[in-house]
Amino acid sequence: MFLAAPHPRVFAHRGLAREAPENSLLAFVKALAAGATHLETDVHVSLDGVAVISHDPDLTALGRDIRIDQLTMPELRRINRGYGQSFTSLADALQAFPSALFNIDIKTDAAAEPAAQAIRDQRATARVLVTSFNDSRRRRMVDLLPGVVSSASSPLVARAVAATNLGLTSLVRKTLAGCVAVQVPERAGPIRIVTPRFIAMMHRVDVEVHVWTINDPMDMVRLFDLGVDGIVTDRTDLAVKAATLGI
Repeated sequence: MFLAAPHPRVFAHRGLAREAPENSLLAFVKALAAGATHLETDVHVSLDGVAVISHDPDLTALGRDIRIDQLTMPELRRINRGYGQSFTSLADALQAFPSALFNIDIKTDAAAEPAAQAIRDQRATARVLVTSFNDSRRRRMVDLLPGVVSSASSPLVARAVAATNLGLTSLVRKTLAGCVAVQVPERAGPIRIVTPRFIAMMHRVDVEVHVWTINDPMDMVRLFDLGVDGIVTDRTDLAVKAATLGI
C-alpha cells in the first residue's frame, strides 16, 4: 500500500512546515491539502515510553534546555509550539490521518519498540515505510513489524553507490535486499550520488530513488525528468506543481 501511490511521489518533509510548526498535526493537514502523496516524519521516545513525533531530540528550538526523553507525553502535549499546536504521538498522527502514507525515520534505538507498537496498534503497517541512518535500527523495525517496507540505511547506500560505480549489479541487489527504496541527497560533499547510472541501477534491482531535500522548482523538474521516483521537500506546494505540470 505504501508504494501504491502514483508516481512521482512527493514526500512532505515534516509536513508543510512553512505554514505550521514542523511535524505537527497542522503541518500534516497543510501538506495533504497541498497534494503530498506521503508524509515524512521522525520519531523519538518520551520519558513514559511513548513514540513522539519530533525531528530534534530536545526543545532547544523552543528555548528550553531539555530533551524529549526527559518529558512525559502529557507534559509534551502541554507545550505551546505556536498555531495552536503541541507535540503529538505517532499513534495519534496515524489515527488522525487513517489513509495517509507515512515515511518514518526512527531517530534512536529506544524509539524502535514504542514506534512499532504504535504502528501495530493503529494497524498501519501496510501504509508506512520505516527507515533510519542506522542499519541495526532499521533491521530492528523490520523484525518488529513483519511485512513493513524500509529504505536503505546510510551504510547500505554507501555500499550500493560503490557497487554501482563498479557496475556490480549482483552486489547492489544483495546489498539492498529487503529495501524498497534509497532515500539520498543529490550530492554528498563533492560526490554526486544521483546520476542516470545510479537511477538505472536502482531500477534494475527494483529499488526506488527518493531524493532529499529538494525545494527549488527547477531542481524538482530536473530530477523528475531524470527519472527519480520521488522527492522529499519542504515545499509540497511547489513539488506537486512540478510533478504534475513540469513547472
